[in-house]
Amino acid sequence: MISLVNVFLRYTKEFYALSDINLEAKKGDVVCLVGPKDSGKTCILRILAGLEKPDRGEVYIKKIPLEKIDYSIDVSMGYLPYKTSFFEKKTVYDNLKYVLQIRNVDEALIQEKINKVVIDFKLENIINEKICNLTNYEKYIVSIARLSFRELEIVLIDNIFEELTQTQLKEIVKFIKKYFIKSSSVVLIATSSEDIAKNLSNKMVYLKYGAIDKVIN
Repeated sequence: MISLVNVFLRYTKEFYALSDINLEAKKGDVVCLVGPKDSGKTCILRILAGLEKPDRGEVYIKKIPLEKIDYSIDVSMGYLPYKTSFFEKKTVYDNLKYVLQIRNVDEALIQEKINKVVIDFKLENIINEKICNLTNYEKYIVSIARLSFRELEIVLIDNIFEELTQTQLKEIVKFIKKYFIKSSSVVLIATSSEDIAKNLSNKMVYLKYGAIDKVIN
């Protein structure tokens, strides 16, 4: 479903953020990109999300060249970045409702879907709270709840584990496994933690200085 072939990404003449990346991921794969800060993990996710354009190489999603991908039609993709994106001054409820409205979901069904995620993700105490008042952990939970509204073919998760307590980490991992890891989808997770990678993935790709160091299946 995903293929990167000899991909390079350069930010300056002297600095390659990615150097000769070759990576394959098929349905059912959970690929953890493992490495320290600035190893290239996030760059790979941002390329797949259409937020960065590689300088060299080829990228295919569902056998379609990246430059020809229409993300609204060709692929159902969810991206959970380290820094979440919301209407910060709006409530959790308003943010959840908005993503359903822009997809033209019927008003009655909107309320039903929101009620379900409130229960499933234990949002009762924060559903009417403004996003700007939430902790990072709470924002991640709301982000996962928001993504759960759709059947996703590809899920990109960018290093959201770093500042969580062990209890919070267990909850996040539980939700990732329950809602995103499926035989019909591909999940790519960026993390600096081998323990998280071993817990979640069936393939670990180790990165160092923007290049693949080793791959463990």
